[in-house]
Amino acid sequence: MATIGKKRKEALGKIEKNKAYSLDEASALVKETTTTKFDASVDLAVRLGVDPRKANQMVRGVVTLPHGTGKDVKVLALVSADKEQEAKDAGADFVGLEEYIEKIKGGWTDVDVIVTMPSVMGKIGPLGRILGPRGLMPNPKTGTVTMDVGKAVSDVKAGKIDFKVDRYGIVHATVGKVSFDKDKIRENAEELIKTLIRMKPSAAKGTYIKSISMSSTMSPGVSIDAKSV
Repeated sequence: MATIGKKRKEALGKIEKNKAYSLDEASALVKETTTTKFDASVDLAVRLGVDPRKANQMVRGVVTLPHGTGKDVKVLALVSADKEQEAKDAGADFVGLEEYIEKIKGGWTDVDVIVTMPSVMGKIGPLGRILGPRGLMPNPKTGTVTMDVGKAVSDVKAGKIDFKVDRYGIVHATVGKVSFDKDKIRENAEELIKTLIRMKPSAAKGTYIKSISMSSTMSPGVSIDAKSV
């Protein structure tokens, strides 16, 4: 049987069992109960009352967090030569087309987001078996397939994230770092939750936001009272 370390016990002791906290309280608790030596990510898990197997209940979209994720997002812009400078000026870390397509075919996926243009999607489509499972496949619905390459890159760098409900009906997303003050964590989480509420499918019946939990890397989860949001 696994033993619980002293720091873990102390962290668990600060969280009351079976209590649902306000978003503000949870944002503070996550900071208090994180014991990692590195700047841990703060994640939100929202369980929705939807059936993801049905197309009319799929929840997927994008949200720009007001304070960003705190992460240095590496962006690859797969664009034609005439768009390369625009992507570079917007802050893309890697810019090109054919050479990066070949690198990806060879197994290279050391990026967080890929931005591209409609005119080159034909070349990128065959990479789906590599990019798809890693969540890197560009998609018009998330704004990563567009002619406005510069804006797409700068939006991602500024804190725009995409989310998708998993097969269990849960949306997982990073909403900041433990080094953020609690108000920034709360405001980022609020923005994501409000976006999910706006995207409620008309086919979804009953309780839509079933549960919300916040945690940081290797910290206990803190239950949030959905009614307080």
